[in-house]
Amino acid sequence: MTSRLVLVPPAIGPALREARFYDGSSSIDETGANRARAVAGALPEAARVVLSPGARCRDTARALGLRGVVAAELAPLDAGRWRGRTLAEVGAAEGEAVTRWLADPDCAAPGGESVRQVCARVGHWLESVPEGRTVAVVEPEVVRAAVVHALGLPVGTFWRLDAAPLTATELSGRAGRWNLRLGRALGGE
Repeated sequence: MTSRLVLVPPAIGPALREARFYDGSSSIDETGANRARAVAGALPEAARVVLSPGARCRDTARALGLRGVVAAELAPLDAGRWRGRTLAEVGAAEGEAVTRWLADPDCAAPGGESVRQVCARVGHWLESVPEGRTVAVVEPEVVRAAVVHALGLPVGTFWRLDAAPLTATELSGRAGRWNLRLGRALGGE
């Protein structure tokens, strides 16, 4: 039997709108919650629902009418001391460090983790996805990491993949061989 995984990035909120490094506490806003409620019936039935830790994934799942369990392995990329700050703020204060971080998948944010580390962590989880359908409400970088791992892409492609809010990226496969269906808008838009 095949494993089917539907990855859904959370609805929009202030941190996402401001390009703020996620700190786990920022949630979705009323616009995001309304949008999620509007597409709640667009997801297929699933044997299980899993969530990235953090308020916006929990709140998005709730607005979608989903009840799931938090999987620590699906945490977003840890931005270390940059957590809670905007990319513009960090770029102005530590421009050289941000440039290195964006260019080198082995470079971690100060006190955080590298892109390679998040891809390995998410890839390890991906290989344990059981048969049947799983819906995962996860941060955009988790979607990126899953796609990089599933397709065996170079880790440097991580920043070249976008995962828009409330889209469905679908992976299906077994025995380490995955197929990809990219970013379907929920609600058929």
